[in-house]
Amino acid sequence: MNLRPFIPFLLAVPVGCASAPPVEPPQLDIAVPETWTAAQLPVGAVAPDWWTDFGEPGLSAAVETVLEQNLDLVAAAARLDQAAADARAAAGALQPTVQASYNSSRRKQNFVGFPIPGAEGRVLSTVSTTQGVSLDVSWEIDLWGRLRADAQAALADLQRSAADLRGAQLSMAGQTVKAWFAIAEARQQVTLSDETVVSFRASVEQVRDRFESGIRPALDLRLALLNLSNAEALLDQRRQQLDASARQLEVLLGRYAGGAIEQPSRLPEVIDNVPGGMPADLVARRPDLVAAERQVAAAGARLGVARKQLLPNITLTAGTGRASDTLRSLIDGDFGVWNLLGSLVAPLWQGGQLRAQVARAEAQTAEVLANYANTALVAYAEVETALAAEGFLADRVGHLTSSVEQARAAERLAEERYRAGLDSYITVLDSQRSAAQADGDLIAARRLRLENRVDLYLALGGGFEQLEAPIQIQRQVGDGTNQE
Repeated sequence: MNLRPFIPFLLAVPVGCASAPPVEPPQLDIAVPETWTAAQLPVGAVAPDWWTDFGEPGLSAAVETVLEQNLDLVAAAARLDQAAADARAAAGALQPTVQASYNSSRRKQNFVGFPIPGAEGRVLSTVSTTQGVSLDVSWEIDLWGRLRADAQAALADLQRSAADLRGAQLSMAGQTVKAWFAIAEARQQVTLSDETVVSFRASVEQVRDRFESGIRPALDLRLALLNLSNAEALLDQRRQQLDASARQLEVLLGRYAGGAIEQPSRLPEVIDNVPGGMPADLVARRPDLVAAERQVAAAGARLGVARKQLLPNITLTAGTGRASDTLRSLIDGDFGVWNLLGSLVAPLWQGGQLRAQVARAEAQTAEVLANYANTALVAYAEVETALAAEGFLADRVGHLTSSVEQARAAERLAEERYRAGLDSYITVLDSQRSAAQADGDLIAARRLRLENRVDLYLALGGGFEQLEAPIQIQRQVGDGTNQE
């Protein structure tokens, strides 16, 4: 498949002397079209603050608060810090280790067989004190690049963690927007149910008057009261849904779910312009695909580490210091000592452990490659599904809008015919229920259409490449000095 190059994404994190593996999206044995099959999209990136497209300042403020305060994102950021520490530790293995030490010992020695004149029964003994300071240096020569490959794997893990954080931020923004829409729909549904109860209560009074006047039978009054009770029960259900939606948003905001959040009163209109992008763009814009590619890179680096474990290791060790029986003498050069040691260790027989580790690393590489391909297929499917749903939901909203108009007209006509004595009250009940149901279905369909637009933003990458946190992480890692 013809893929456009990945965007730079923490690809040159300067940790020690190591650099991350280059970005090479694995080739998929899957035919990917140049354009989307469900609909055509303009070329272009999704805006980094795509939620502002809905024109709701309260919504934008909620998303920004969630990105700053949500506890799941705080945990994801902490995992990224852990990966950064692991990367610094792996890079530190490329550098020599230097340590200083001071030691002091006191020793008593008995000389058995050497009696002390004039002290019968006593043994000759001596007590000595030794002071020492030393500076030791050890360095494993990375002749085959094993340590460097291990550091590259850690850097790739760091980049994957950064992409995972991006994905968590993107997902949390989507959840926040959907929670906002859920509250807005619930508010509109409560308003509709409240209006329906008021209308049905007025109908009950009209039927009651006619019943008491002997114009209509008791059945009409019973049916009217039934309709009112059902509407009141639905109103209670809508209020419960509104309360639950508000508390869910408070949890996303990192607050106690007290149900005191300011609630939007209406659903915004769906914007006409659809975000752009081509199938090949997803490998650079989707955080999950970036993370999957970095996982492939880390697995490849670890496969190299496993293979290089079969080769000899060369280590140089040097030390210098002073040793004396008095502390003051430690500054005298006459008491200086030093040592220099070089070692070559080659694995000859370990019961097949090293080759088993190579086989395991090869299997892990095959696993992550398959996971990458599956992640890509899911990503393409999500975009195609959201694009197709755009048309279906737009048609559905149009048909339901017409349905509401017809249902309200039928309700008015049924009431007129009932008052004129031309129809039974059952016709009025059916028309009232149909009108209320049509209004509720339209509100729900408008929310689904808005949620599908959110899904499309998320499927296309959601402006992920413009977020700034990875740059801060890069600077943090680059400034590390690998000191113990």
